[in-house]
Amino acid sequence: MNKFGIPLLLTVFILVFANSCVDPSLVPVVQTNSITAITATTATCWGNIPSNAGSAITARGACWNTKPNPTTANSKDTTNSGTGRYSVAMRGLTMGTKYYVRCYATNKSGTAYGEELTFTTLVADYDGNTYHTLTIGNQVWMLENLKVTKYRNGNVISSVTDPTAWSGLTTGAYCSYNNSSTNKATYGNLYNWSVVSDSRNIAPTGWHVPTKAEWTTLITYLGNVNIVGDLLKETGNTHWTGTYTGATNTSDFTALPGGYIALKNNVYGFYGIGTDGQWWSDTEVDTSNAWKISLTNTSGQTITESGVKQNGLSIRCIKD
Repeated sequence: MNKFGIPLLLTVFILVFANSCVDPSLVPVVQTNSITAITATTATCWGNIPSNAGSAITARGACWNTKPNPTTANSKDTTNSGTGRYSVAMRGLTMGTKYYVRCYATNKSGTAYGEELTFTTLVADYDGNTYHTLTIGNQVWMLENLKVTKYRNGNVISSVTDPTAWSGLTTGAYCSYNNSSTNKATYGNLYNWSVVSDSRNIAPTGWHVPTKAEWTTLITYLGNVNIVGDLLKETGNTHWTGTYTGATNTSDFTALPGGYIALKNNVYGFYGIGTDGQWWSDTEVDTSNAWKISLTNTSGQTITESGVKQNGLSIRCIKD
């Protein structure tokens, strides 16, 4: 018995019940507004606590996780207390990963959470270039062509700017189309197949150059080879030239016509920017050739064919 003659067990029950019946209208009102400044390992979450929240805010911030409905028991960061708009820096994130985020606020009545937002961190290569990612079916692809100039271990890939020299190369090489920094920024670099097959790896950790089978999986998922090119290609004539208007980019893959280096009329040179996009697979045909994927500005076809290993093509990476 306590001093009021109430059994002790009943006293405990009354206290627990009272504490669990907090009026939800007294907890803070919090909003998760947006995610900005996304990099490979960081992002910024913006939240807001309206001025009409309940009692004084004692803590506010954001919490995040790789699974839905994150709470303060997961990764979190707390900013100043009070009401109004605020931002939280999320650090130590894993590149190329989808995160779920909620802002939160605490007052004497409890903790409340805002709406859940999602974002995916970028992927960074050894040079610090960053790439967006895209999920198609069960595959995750980079949304841009590679621009890196080093292997994964930091070893430099040879820059060979004279395309006539590519025919004799037996080791890795790269350059941008017409050695233009503008073309590199838009279309990425062109690489020979020796780069693809090198054990030092050109792709960032957790990524690789797709196999022929993985390209086939993408094509099969999207549909018939005679129309898949239209689903993969960027729409309009900003990059793809000509009068063909079939491209829809419904896959969001946004393939661009970065051209290639190859032998034409007995001369190795730059060809096809604006009209052709060609991407390596890491699968050999034989000692002289490897499989590649080709798109053109004249049809919706996706062509899987062999390419001479000394040629310079684009590279799109896929997640391990």
